[in-house]
Amino acid sequence: MAAARVSRSRCGLCLLLAAVLGSVHYSGALEIYTPNDLIYVENGTYAKLPCTFKSTDVTSSMTSITWTYTEEGSTAAGLVIFYYIGGKQYPGQLPRFKDRVTWAGDINNRDVSIKIDKITFKDNGTYSCSVMNPPDISSTPKQIKLYVVEKNNLPASNVPFLVGIICASIGGILIIAIIVFAVVITKKKRSRKDYTGAQ
Repeated sequence: MAAARVSRSRCGLCLLLAAVLGSVHYSGALEIYTPNDLIYVENGTYAKLPCTFKSTDVTSSMTSITWTYTEEGSTAAGLVIFYYIGGKQYPGQLPRFKDRVTWAGDINNRDVSIKIDKITFKDNGTYSCSVMNPPDISSTPKQIKLYVVEKNNLPASNVPFLVGIICASIGGILIIAIIVFAVVITKKKRSRKDYTGAQ
């Protein structure tokens, strides 16, 4: 009788452990990524807001994406400007974004990007990307700050500058290596001559 009670209590502990491990599996498994947290766009053009996610579960018709917008300087909660589920797009709550926000992603490749047409200075603010992929629903939304600038006034890219620094560094290392190699060869030649002269 005592053995039966021990067996039942062990079985109960096993079920409890399985439930805990099952919940741990989904905890924080969904991760959202944005390549840049700051984007500059020229007035009158369009903006693509890139966002991707990683999930332990396959995507399905239940996978949903929500994009929200918060005006620059506002502390209020973001307002939905785009919602996507089951292959269908739904407009958000702000009339000024109507017919301007479109799907630019590929759910099968876990790309949940959107595009905003006819960008104006009023579009400055923070855009948040949120994804739910049931049963994988625990995630932290990612934010992108959008700044609209006058045409031909985009900030200069740092890429050419960084490429120049890298090339200069590699060139400097090669020059030092050639000098060291030349010095070593010269010393070897001299030591051979000295050895021959000693004979």
